[in-house]
Amino acid sequence: MRFYDRTEELQELQEMMRQSFEDHSRLTVLTGRRRIGKTSLGLKAMEGTPMVYLFVSRKNEALLAQEYAQLAATELDEYIPDNIIRFSDIFRMLMEIGRRKKFNLFIDEFQEFLNVNPSVFSDMQNIWDRLRKETNVNLVISGSVFTLMEKIFKDEKEPLFGRADLMMKLQPFTTTVLQEILRDHKADFEADDLLALYCITGGVPKYVELLMNNGCTTLERMLRFITKSDSPFIDEGRNMLIQEFGKQYATYFSILGCIAGGEVTQTDIEARLGEKSLGGQLKLLEEKYELIQKKRPIQSKQASQSVRFEVKDLFLRFWFRYFDRYRSLIEIGNMKGLAQIIKNDYPVYSGFCLERWFRQKLMESYRYADIGGWWLPKQKEPYELDIVAVTLDGEVEAYEVKRQRKKFNPSLLEEKVKEMQKHLFKHQTIHTDCLTLDEMM
Repeated sequence: MRFYDRTEELQELQEMMRQSFEDHSRLTVLTGRRRIGKTSLGLKAMEGTPMVYLFVSRKNEALLAQEYAQLAATELDEYIPDNIIRFSDIFRMLMEIGRRKKFNLFIDEFQEFLNVNPSVFSDMQNIWDRLRKETNVNLVISGSVFTLMEKIFKDEKEPLFGRADLMMKLQPFTTTVLQEILRDHKADFEADDLLALYCITGGVPKYVELLMNNGCTTLERMLRFITKSDSPFIDEGRNMLIQEFGKQYATYFSILGCIAGGEVTQTDIEARLGEKSLGGQLKLLEEKYELIQKKRPIQSKQASQSVRFEVKDLFLRFWFRYFDRYRSLIEIGNMKGLAQIIKNDYPVYSGFCLERWFRQKLMESYRYADIGGWWLPKQKEPYELDIVAVTLDGEVEAYEVKRQRKKFNPSLLEEKVKEMQKHLFKHQTIHTDCLTLDEMM
């Protein structure tokens, strides 16, 4: 799959490279979840310019240093002794070379130095502070364990706090880019194919690439691919999160599984798990790990107790709903059973994803000041609206989201809007409509 999107990000990275080469060394930190495309973006931005790429793996520091010495010597055509055993010595030599040469230094999976030698960070800080204004090195650092990268560069107690000239957190592809990618691989795709791509991948570039490179451009082919016995999706959620959570991963996995499965209030989650209070864990999942978010009725106060939780990352929502929940099927090799469960549940699950799609689509238009849903606390249908959006001009729009328009009841939507107007937007005209699969195209 060719390189898509990231136009603004590329411009920012290339501007930092220009400043590094023309003025003095700069430090950029790339963060974002696993598989979001940090490495691809960094390498793309550096195309055609001198570059040293160093990947931090869990090895003995001496072995890493010797590998780095050989790589750097080859890429920069410089003499670097091959008996170096400390990364700090490699970094110091590279910065010294930066006195006379302009080049990019890309250090990938940087947080792994915590497992190699944590003193690397303070050593780097000392060298960087001393040499950055006398050199022309464009230093780009990336890492996929978000909490560790945040701690390394944003915790004021850490040596590298405040050293980044630019911190960039990559996001999944937009709805427009997903549509472009699928069209490039299947010109006559259907709306349900596009929705399936969104439901399964959440717009994460690597997952999209896996499906496209394997010819999975329809709902059927996507489901068949992700439920193969050797599917790369089977353990992806676990691999992504265990390092983030550490020893507490079982509790967090259980909470995420509940939310993905439909228990979206704290009371329901606690009841399902038989726990008295999970407020602390929910707070950490929201604020520290940024994996869940609170949903409140639109324009309600922050103190409102009418709170629902949702998993922010759509791929993880999918993974916890199916791959984690039905782990027993995977363990006994019954992938056909798992595929059938996903297929049977897809009309229900994709309805939620369709609502997320349209909310994201509205946000990407930059026409709105506020977008959310609306419901009455402790009430169910008919007093719930899927999407309520307020434009920058103050106009209000209310939408029902249905996979098929034939299931839309206009009078019921009007009844819901009238109920909302008893509490909000009392004297305003509200535009109403139904958004369906057809409106995706």
